Amino acid sequence: MKRIVAAIAAAGLAAGLMAAAPAASAESGVQFTPAPIAWGPCASASLKADGAECGFLEVPMDYAKPGGAKVSVAVSRIKHKTARSQGIMLVNPGGPGGSGLGLSVLGKYVPNGAGDSYDWIGFDPRGVGSSKPAISCDGNYFSYNRPAYVPTTVQLEKTWLARSKGYADACRKNGEILNHLKTTDVAQDMDSLRKALGEKQINYYGFSYGTYLGQVYSTLYPKNVRRMVLDGNVDPRKVWYEANLDQDVAFDKNIKIYFDWLAKYDYVYHLGKTGDAVEKLWYDTQRKFAKNPAGGVIGGDEWTDVFLQAGYYVFGWVEMAKAFDGFVHKGDWQTLKELYDNSNPLGDDNGFAVYLGVQCTDVQWPTDWNRWRIDNWLTHFKAPFETWGNAWFNAPCAFWPAKAGKPVNIDGRKVAGALLISEELDAATPYTGSLEVRKLFPNSSLISAPGGTTHAGSLSGVACVDDKVADYLATGALPKRRPGNHSDVQCSPVPVPDEPAAQKPDSSAKAAQEKQSALAQQLHF
Repeated sequence: MKRIVAAIAAAGLAAGLMAAAPAASAESGVQFTPAPIAWGPCASASLKADGAECGFLEVPMDYAKPGGAKVSVAVSRIKHKTARSQGIMLVNPGGPGGSGLGLSVLGKYVPNGAGDSYDWIGFDPRGVGSSKPAISCDGNYFSYNRPAYVPTTVQLEKTWLARSKGYADACRKNGEILNHLKTTDVAQDMDSLRKALGEKQINYYGFSYGTYLGQVYSTLYPKNVRRMVLDGNVDPRKVWYEANLDQDVAFDKNIKIYFDWLAKYDYVYHLGKTGDAVEKLWYDTQRKFAKNPAGGVIGGDEWTDVFLQAGYYVFGWVEMAKAFDGFVHKGDWQTLKELYDNSNPLGDDNGFAVYLGVQCTDVQWPTDWNRWRIDNWLTHFKAPFETWGNAWFNAPCAFWPAKAGKPVNIDGRKVAGALLISEELDAATPYTGSLEVRKLFPNSSLISAPGGTTHAGSLSGVACVDDKVADYLATGALPKRRPGNHSDVQCSPVPVPDEPAAQKPDSSAKAAQEKQSALAQQLHF
């Protein structure tokens, strides 16, 4: 759903209006036997430092034509460190469009050495990052001082529609691969990766959109799944348009929680003594930027994008607070620009292009703009923070130049087990999605964190969650499943920052930040 870093919007299309494709079996379709991966040194210094090796998996662009054009999927591996191996652990960070090549290091964040018995496999899904070809459409699409998100005039709406269509048209230059970026294509690549590594089964750790990829893979290949951790679960009933609208409401709630936190520390930031006062100042500042962009670059859109991360995570709350304080009281817009640039590197739209390439073709989006207009205005009136930013982030799907498919009918009844994780105020993948996945996977258990707003935050130092992940990876033991439509065990959420003036760096915070950096630079879901 959203680039935690590249800030605009999230995802969605109404599954309820579409016929679902029947679940395929592992043996269906044209068979493909991949060549072994030729492993060698990694280009990444951090991967080298962790002892990773890298290579490419060559797979068909179209699995229906295994002898035709190929794509090369970039793969990294950190081998198990124990005498006995528990097999391979594939990892996906989300997006879609997030680079997972660096996530082979994730095993070191699992407590009690429980990750050491796995070969951790990171990979850039087709079209992403170091995979070939890597797609791009318009690298300057997120340049500074864009038209205001909220289309308060007919001209603004026409401008954004023209931008959205222009981006979709620019994507045509990528050619045939646009027809083969669906989640089902990536799931087939995962099974090719399993074969190339000589394994009968995979273990899988998916964050955010990666949970949907895990749902699809385990539906298509249920016998090939050994253990699976899904953190921040996509509701498969709502891919992808309705999910977008659900997010809008959830993000609005979470930004208010952040405003309340800022008010609690008014003696530090001086932004308002109540959440309502901080909220008013935030929107007043947004309007000011819309009329007079700071430094000619930070307009109202960029201001919104910078603060979107506060709705995703508690990570970064202090940095955003300092930037807010710095501008209001000192006119410091350069810090805001740095935060925006870190999330939206100019000239690089690969993640966004793949995000659209997957979501626009997984399902057919509405092609009648009246549907978008009505739904988003109705949502905006109750949740103004992110609604129209989300809409324009996804609007190229109304004009996408590749044919859409039908979503897989998710069925986890044949999956041996899965550990599901969700904070109950997760905005990017609302908690109802985890409850739905729990129903669809009767051999799963769900850990929830009441009151928590962090999205896909496991292995960030919360012992109650992380130790249960470690127990499951070590032994296969899941928390006892309880009857009813609720989680099976509750943990504390990722904690909000303490009093800013009293903050001191410590090893656990540093580890959490390192892990978060590895997962970030990803898109929404």
